[in-house]
Amino acid sequence: MIQEPNSPEFESDEKSKSQIKREMEALQEMGKRLTELNNEQLSQVPIEENVLLAIKEYQRLTKHEAKRRQLQYLGRLMRNTDAEAIAQVLNLFDSSHATHTQHFHQIETWRERLLNDPNSITTFIDEYPQTNVQHLRQLIRNTLKERDQGKDLGGYRKLFRELRELMTP
Repeated sequence: MIQEPNSPEFESDEKSKSQIKREMEALQEMGKRLTELNNEQLSQVPIEENVLLAIKEYQRLTKHEAKRRQLQYLGRLMRNTDAEAIAQVLNLFDSSHATHTQHFHQIETWRERLLNDPNSITTFIDEYPQTNVQHLRQLIRNTLKERDQGKDLGGYRKLFRELRELMTP
């Protein structure tokens, strides 16, 4: 018995050409977003070495057509990557994305909490066990000292950067 394509028993697991093309274009767009990251951000993205080399090559190119071809190549390489994991990390870097904003506010909240409540460091260490406790305590002391003296020697920003490094997945 031959099943008709319009019958309810007919189920197709195959994707249409249009769907495949949309997925490939999405991977190419993700590759384009990767090319806009700096070296520090790229080191945090879970990508393979060949993808990283293709990104570096794209950044080196100056001609429009060469960049277009390199993006297509990058899109092909992206087919073999974990696109979900990459998208999550990219969303953290995207300043217009809600995840980034929420993460930023979480870091600021911890900074204020650590500066205003000396006992909160225990809670922070429980949540982030990779913390270098001695270094964190020193940053907190220096920031409090600067705040009390009315000086701005950058301790507040240094504490934020340290917390961001500890709290970024």
